[in-house]
Amino acid sequence: MKTANKIALGLGVAALAGIAAWALRPQPVVVETAQVTKGLFEQTVSDDGKTRVRDRFVISAPLTGRVERIRLKAGDPVREGQVVAVLVPTAPAFLDARTERELDERVGAAEAQQRRTAAETQRAEAQLSQAQADRDRSLKLSKEGFLSPTAREQAELAVRVAEKALEAAKFAEHASGHDAEQARAALSRYRAEGAGRVSRGARWEVKSPVRGSVLKVVQESEGAVLVGAPLVEVADPRTLEVVVDVLSQESVSIRPGMPARLELGAGVPPLAARVRLVEPAAFTKISALGIEEQRVNVVLDFTDPLDAVQTIGDGFRVEAHIVTHRVEDAMKVPVGALFRDGTGWAVFAVENGRAVKRSIQSTRRNGVEALVEDGLKPGELVVVYPSDALRDGSRLDIRNGRP
Repeated sequence: MKTANKIALGLGVAALAGIAAWALRPQPVVVETAQVTKGLFEQTVSDDGKTRVRDRFVISAPLTGRVERIRLKAGDPVREGQVVAVLVPTAPAFLDARTERELDERVGAAEAQQRRTAAETQRAEAQLSQAQADRDRSLKLSKEGFLSPTAREQAELAVRVAEKALEAAKFAEHASGHDAEQARAALSRYRAEGAGRVSRGARWEVKSPVRGSVLKVVQESEGAVLVGAPLVEVADPRTLEVVVDVLSQESVSIRPGMPARLELGAGVPPLAARVRLVEPAAFTKISALGIEEQRVNVVLDFTDPLDAVQTIGDGFRVEAHIVTHRVEDAMKVPVGALFRDGTGWAVFAVENGRAVKRSIQSTRRNGVEALVEDGLKPGELVVVYPSDALRDGSRLDIRNGRP
C-alpha cells in the first residue's frame, strides 16, 4: 500500500512539474515579416519646393504722374507693345538741376544695361553653338559605341539649357531696349514739363515689352506714382522652373543633370524633371521646430510637357524627389527590418519558424527600402520592426496583419 502511494505521489509531482515547465516555456514572439525582393532601388533627396516663372518682367512708371485705373486682371494675356497703363502728368515741376541729372544718369544706366544684355545675347548664342557641336560629336561617338547613353543625354540637356538661356537673354535685351526708350522719354518729358510745354490733357502710354500673361497688378487703382514705381508684373506662366531648398549636407550629393520627380498634388501624375543648377551659396532658415538650418537652393527644369497639368502656375507648391543613386536590379528589404549590430547592420531572418540573426551589408537607404549587398537572398523572409523581446533563435508567431 505504501509503495502504491509513493508511485501515485511521484506521478503527481511529475505531472505538476510537466505542467509548470509547459507554462513557463518561452512563448512565441508575435512578429510581422516582409520578403527580400529584387528590383529598382532609388536613393533620393526629397523636400518641398515651389514653381516660379523663368523670366519675370516688372513694368514700372517711366515718369512721375498720375496713373489711371488699370483694367487688366491677373491671368489676362498681353501682347508685345500692348498698353498696360496710362499716365497723365501732374502739375508742372520746377526744373531743378538735381532731378534732371538723375534722369540723365538713368538714361545712361539704361543704355549701359542695353549694351550688357546685347553682350549676354551674343555669349548665349556662342554657348548654344558650342553645345550643339558637342551634342553632334556625342551622338556620333554614341552611335559608334564610344560614349555612354548618360553622356549623350547630358549633351542633349546642355543644348536645351543653352536654348533656354538664349531665349532669356533675348527677352532681357528686348526689355532693356524698352527701358532705355522709357528713360529717354522720361527725361524729355521732364524737360518739356519744366519748360511748360506739356499740355494738361497729355497722356503717356506704358506698354508691355514682351508677350505673356499678367501675373500681378501692383497698382490697380488710380493714383499718383513716382518714377520707377512698379505697376504690372508680366511673364509667360508656362515657362516654369522649380526651386527646392534642401539641407546643405544633402546638397553635396546632387549634381546638375540628375533626374527628379515632381509631385503636384493628389490625382495628378508626377512630372519628370532634371537638376539644372545647385546654387553655390547656402542660407539660414528656421525650421518649424525653431531650429536653424543651412539650406541650398536647387533649380529644376521640367522635362515633361506641362500640358498634362491644367492649373499649374507661378508660386505653386511641389514635392520634389531628386534621384542621387539608382540601381536597376537591386536586392532590397524594408528599412524597418534593419537594426544596429555594433558598427554594422543586421536583420532577423525567418528559418523554420524561428528568428535567425544575420549580419548584412547595406550602404544605401531611402525612406522606405534599404539596398542589401550581402547577407540575404531574394525570397527570404525578414522580421520588420523587431521588438526587444526578439532574440536569436526565438520562436515566431507570424501575424502579418492577422488579428
